[in-house]
Amino acid sequence: MSEDDRVQNATPEALVQRALVLPPIAAIQPSVATFAGDVYLVGGSIRDLILGRRFVDVDLAVDGDAGRLAAAIGAPLGAETRFGTVSVELGGHRYDIARTRAEAYEHPGALPVVQEAGIDADLRRRDFTVNALALGLAGTRTGELLSAPRALEDLQAAQLAVLHDRSFLDDPTRLLRLARYAARLGFEPAPQTRALAAVAITNGALDTISATRAGNELRLLAREPDPISAFEAVEDLGLPWAIDAERARSALNVLPDEGRADIVVLACVFGGQDGAQLAAELDRLGFAASDRDSIVEGVTAAEDLAQRLGNAGSRSEIARTVGRSGIETVALASSQGAPSQSLTWLEDLRHCRLQISGDDLIDHGLQQGPAIGRALQVAKDALLDGRAPDREAQLAVALHAAE
Repeated sequence: MSEDDRVQNATPEALVQRALVLPPIAAIQPSVATFAGDVYLVGGSIRDLILGRRFVDVDLAVDGDAGRLAAAIGAPLGAETRFGTVSVELGGHRYDIARTRAEAYEHPGALPVVQEAGIDADLRRRDFTVNALALGLAGTRTGELLSAPRALEDLQAAQLAVLHDRSFLDDPTRLLRLARYAARLGFEPAPQTRALAAVAITNGALDTISATRAGNELRLLAREPDPISAFEAVEDLGLPWAIDAERARSALNVLPDEGRADIVVLACVFGGQDGAQLAAELDRLGFAASDRDSIVEGVTAAEDLAQRLGNAGSRSEIARTVGRSGIETVALASSQGAPSQSLTWLEDLRHCRLQISGDDLIDHGLQQGPAIGRALQVAKDALLDGRAPDREAQLAVALHAAE
């Protein structure tokens, strides 16, 4: 069934039946059924349910005490936020539970002032119509499918539309979310929404929010299932973060599973900057120090690493050239030259481990000191170059080097 057909056939009765048998919903049904208040499946969860798409995280809105429902489901992951939202985890699923509310903005870019309200007001405060959906799971509106005006029509048309003309002025982070949802869902911004976004960007709407809030959205974009498309959508909207898509695709293609795709992507967004300048910018945007350093390394060191790897003639030279460079930097170096050497390290050399240690050399009469480290390095080179494949050979090479 196509997504259009799913939207057309999204009767409340069918949606309730589909929702109740989903593992993350079935797991909390006893807690929901006994909750003293109305409980709704909302936002992206109901959107994806209608479209027949899989979702892991569950968004719930309650007309009642969100903390009480959260406690009934499981241990909270943190304190309740200033917006009345609390998160819990159960069975590998995350539940974000919020009190239904209305919001008002004291000035453009301000964090909203919230007030308890019913579900209808809650839907009107949301970012895009396709997220302004709710399905009653318990309480007075059980089984009702609720939506903001044109929400279902926009969902069927695969377009993203804001709920009012001041949306991007009230909360400019919605500009970045527009790009994120466009890439994730494959939806297009509605013409009026695109026009409103262009006006907001031209008039400096992003300048009204803190750099940390913008940084939070950039980090979410980089963690999307298809982050390259997400940043291409950012550029398409005229936002000031463009990605070197070709380089990013090349680097991600060789990045091992344990590597950080978001670090690679962000290095391809912030590429071409001076290291100190970039570090200061990432600090301003609220990046953690470790992530900042990894991105700066990827931006400033990958090209030089690629050149030096191109001159590495043996496996041991490749490993010594890589040294302590991060996995992400080596993947980025692969996209800038010397792909075979980078792949050799990523797929093979980084997994090679000596079967001897400094203690073994001390047991054979060597004194503690720098000579042990040098001897182990010689043995490691011999291992990598195929001259010392086992423990006995590695020990012999190391002892000989220490003579």
